[in-house]
Amino acid sequence: MRLISADDIAAAQRRLAGRVVRTPLMPCPRLGDAHGLDLWVKAENLQHTGSFKARGAMNALLALVERAGAPAGLTAFSAGNHGMAVAWAGRTFGLPTVVCMPPHAVPAKIAAVRRYGGEVVLTEDLLGTCETLAAERGYHLLPPYDNPDVIAGQATVGRELLADGPPPGLVLVPVGGGGLISGVAAALRAAASGPTGSTEPQAGPATRIVGVEPVTANAIGHALRTGEATPPQRPRSMADGLAAPFAGRHTLAHVRALVDEVVEVREDDIRDAWWELMDATKLLVEPAAAVTLAALRAGLVSAAPGTRTVLVLSGGNVSPAALSTLA
Repeated sequence: MRLISADDIAAAQRRLAGRVVRTPLMPCPRLGDAHGLDLWVKAENLQHTGSFKARGAMNALLALVERAGAPAGLTAFSAGNHGMAVAWAGRTFGLPTVVCMPPHAVPAKIAAVRRYGGEVVLTEDLLGTCETLAAERGYHLLPPYDNPDVIAGQATVGRELLADGPPPGLVLVPVGGGGLISGVAAALRAAASGPTGSTEPQAGPATRIVGVEPVTANAIGHALRTGEATPPQRPRSMADGLAAPFAGRHTLAHVRALVDEVVEVREDDIRDAWWELMDATKLLVEPAAAVTLAALRAGLVSAAPGTRTVLVLSGGNVSPAALSTLA
C-alpha cells in the first residue's frame, strides 16, 4: 500500500493555507523540568472546531472538489471531533452533512456537530449506517482517518512543528484510528530523508515517534499485535476522541512503516495527567490530549535528559460535566 508522500503533504499544506489555524508550538518548562526534558506542546486544541480533525476533513473535501467537483453532501461517522470538522468543512461549501455518532457520545460534542450545521444520527452501527445514508442521499462519505487525503491533512501538524524550531528528538502523539500519528510520522520521515539543499524544514533522522492510546480503546495496538482490525471489546475511554471502532488499512500501514512504538495507558493515568497538563499549560484540553503526558508519567516512554520533546495536544472539546469529575 502506498504511503503518503512529501508531495501529498505539500499539496495539503497549499490547500489549507488560510483555511486552518497555524497552531502554536509552545514551551512548557514546568512539565519539562518534571521529566528532565526540553518539552513543548503543539496546541491543536486551538484549531478550528477545537481539534486537529479540521485539517484532514478540509483537505479531503478540497481534494475531492479538485478531482470531481463538489458532492451533493457529506456523511461521516464519529464520536465527535471528526463530525464537527466535517460539518464545519461542509458548511464552508454550503453542503448538507449528516454525522453518525454512537448513542453514548458526549452530549456536548453532539450539540457542537449540530451547531456547525450537521444532522446527527445516533447509531451503534456507525459505518453501516453511514454507508447506507451515503447511498440513499448520494452523499460523499468522508472517513475519519483511513483515507490518504485525511492523513495528508493531518501531516501538516508535523510540517508546522518542524518549521517552528529545531528537530525534536521525541514526538508523542495520541492515537485513536491513527490518522494523526500517520500524518505526523509521514511529515517527519519525509523531511528527514529530503533532498540535499531542500528549503523545506528538516527532521532529524533519529526523531523517535511514539503513539499513545488508552488500554480500553486500543484499535491500533490490537491490530499491530494480532493483525485483526477490530478489537474484541467495544472501545470505551474517558479519552472518547480516541475510541476508534477499528484500525484502518491506510493508517495501520503508516504506523507499521513509520512509527517507532505504540504504548497503552490506563484510565487512572489519563485522569491524573489531564489535570496536570491543563494546570501546567493553562490550556483547556480534552482527555485524549493528555494520554501523551500520561505515558511519560507512567514511565512507558523515556528519553535522554534534555531531549527536545513535543507532545501533540490533539483537541480541546470538553464539557463542564467532564471537568467536574476532576473535583
